Amino acid sequence: MDLGIVNIATTSTGYRAAGRGLNRYRKRQLDLRRKLQSQGTTSAKRLLKRRNRRERRHATNVNHIIAKKIVTTAERTGRGIALEDLTGIRDRVRLRKDQRAPLHTWGFRQLGRFIAYKSRRAGVPLVYVDPAYTSRQCSPCGHLDRRNRVDQATFVCRACGVCLHADDNASRNVGRKGEDMWTSGRESRVPAAP
Repeated sequence: MDLGIVNIATTSTGYRAAGRGLNRYRKRQLDLRRKLQSQGTTSAKRLLKRRNRRERRHATNVNHIIAKKIVTTAERTGRGIALEDLTGIRDRVRLRKDQRAPLHTWGFRQLGRFIAYKSRRAGVPLVYVDPAYTSRQCSPCGHLDRRNRVDQATFVCRACGVCLHADDNASRNVGRKGEDMWTSGRESRVPAAP
C-alpha cells in the first residue's frame, strides 16, 4: 500500500483513496483560520479551538473509513498488508514553504495505527517495508531511474516503456517488498492481541 498526500492510500489491488476532498476541506479551514487569527478577539480564539477540533475529527473519520476499507478487502481476499515505514519523513524531507503545511497535516501515522489495530482484530498479517525508491522503480521489469517518474501522477519506464499511474506502480513495489519480507521469515510487527 502506497501512502501519499494527493492520493491518501493506493493499494496494489486497485483501490485508490483520493485526498482531494480532504485537502480541499483543509485549505478552506486554513483560510477561515487566517481570518479568525487576524481578528485576535476572545470569541475568535474560541471559534479557532472549535474549528480545530472539527477538522481533527473529520480527518480521523476519513482515516477510519480508509483503514476499514483496506482491512476488509485484505480479509475478504485472504491477503496481507504491506505498509510503508515513513517514520522520520518530516525530518528527512526539505520542502518549499507552501508545501510544508500539507506535509505536516498529513495523517499517515494515524492511518497506519488504524490499519494496524483493525488488521490485528481481523487477523490480517501486516508488515512494514522500506519505502526507498518505490516510486522510481518499474514494477514489471525492476528498472530503477529517477527519470521514470515523469510527474506526480505519471510513471513511464525508460527501459521497458510501460506507462502506469505512479501510485499504482509504487503500491505494486511496496506489495512485492512486503511479500519478499513475509516469505523470508520476518514476522508481522503488529502487536499480539491481549
